[in-house]
Amino acid sequence: MEEIDVVRVKCNDSDVYTYESSDQELNVGDHCVVQSISNGDDQELGIIVAKLKINKCQNSKPILKVLRKATEEDKKHFEELRNKEKEAYAICLKKIREHQLPMKLIKSHYSFDETKLTFYFTSDRRVDFRELVKDLAYIFKRRIELRQIGPKDEAQMLGGIGSCGQEICCKTFLRKPCNIPMKTAKEQNMTLTPSKISGICGRLLCCLKFESDWYQYIKKNMPQVGSKFELDGISGKVEEIDPFHGIIKVRDERTGKLIEIELDDF
Repeated sequence: MEEIDVVRVKCNDSDVYTYESSDQELNVGDHCVVQSISNGDDQELGIIVAKLKINKCQNSKPILKVLRKATEEDKKHFEELRNKEKEAYAICLKKIREHQLPMKLIKSHYSFDETKLTFYFTSDRRVDFRELVKDLAYIFKRRIELRQIGPKDEAQMLGGIGSCGQEICCKTFLRKPCNIPMKTAKEQNMTLTPSKISGICGRLLCCLKFESDWYQYIKKNMPQVGSKFELDGISGKVEEIDPFHGIIKVRDERTGKLIEIELDDF
């Protein structure tokens, strides 16, 4: 089975993605220039945090390649772009207030070649920002794009600490935030209090999806609460199930006792 050399590259402080390293001499700790995951026409500066080999057939999607090892000029250029983005953010925020637009500015981003400047924002409704774009194009003298994003995208860009005490998943390793239906929380017997099952984005926690397949498997292989149960002379109603320990608790209809039965026996 063919193996390929890949590296894990940390970009934008927290985002870590896998890239093919090809024949380049790259080591952990090296800075490199990679193709942007979110925009294939753009480039990002990252630092290599791991080297490994993977089976080529394991990847249904093509892996982007490291473009080159970063030079001192690359590092300086990216640093200048970050400073320019801060300035652009402040100017755009001022113009939004002047036009009294109902939008929340999240982030500004220069493309690597500086031909395009993108501003990301959130809003509860559609915003007519045509006059704002004209003002920004006049000030910056380049192509301006205003992109409306959702709450999950905002959380992914800004990051934060989740209820687990760790940095949120969409900032560290999830390339695309999950859309979680309320059914998933119900299947896991979670409390349906919004503050308990929602992330900082206000939507259902992405981590509910991680164990969803396991809960569905358990649901198919364990009797449901309230169902009739008969096994080895024991007959009664299922009152409780413990999926983590594989235990079914049945109320014996003859003796009235609560009997624990292991799933392996069942």
